Amino acid sequence: MMFGPLLMILFFVVLVGAVTRWQWGPGAVPPHHTPPGRTPLDILKERFARGEIDKNEFEERRRVLGD
Repeated sequence: MMFGPLLMILFFVVLVGAVTRWQWGPGAVPPHHTPPGRTPLDILKERFARGEIDKNEFEERRRVLGD
């Protein structure tokens, strides 16, 4: 009698885990991580293109990065 509700809860936990795993995939990277092919200079260029930094700051940071 008491195993029925426990098995139902276990079933839903496994179901939610399977759906989450299927959605993200085993090798999925959460959105806040940098993809492996991007360099710091690429990120700096993107920030400049988006207008987050101005030209002077871009040039200064590029010099610091050594490019």
